[in-house]
Amino acid sequence: MNDRTMARGLAWFGIGLGLAETFAPRRVAAATGLHGHEGLVQLYGLREIASGAAILASAQPERHLGVRVAGDLLDAGLLAARATPANPQRGRTLAAALAVAPVVLLDAVYWLKARNRPDQAPPSPAQLY
Repeated sequence: MNDRTMARGLAWFGIGLGLAETFAPRRVAAATGLHGHEGLVQLYGLREIASGAAILASAQPERHLGVRVAGDLLDAGLLAARATPANPQRGRTLAAALAVAPVVLLDAVYWLKARNRPDQAPPSPAQLY
């Protein structure tokens, strides 16, 4: 799989997750041990949708995965803050963190890989497909 295809796949993943967070924040919060943070979950969902759409709209989507990496840091901060012994749903929060870890890793690896390539001219429309 090439970098561009991976970036688009990650963007679509983010849009799907963002739709769930935006339209079912209570369910997502309950599943991830984030009860009481439904508004933040919904806001993070809108961020996921926006970053996914921005990546898909780019001629070089792999170069814009940094937006997802920044969002991943916000997500990790919230999950870490809620993964305390005081949270009765701590197990769900830790499970959510483990579940998203592979996607976070892919976001970071492909973004760093794209950043380290020399600048290239944007591809022609024929090269995109």
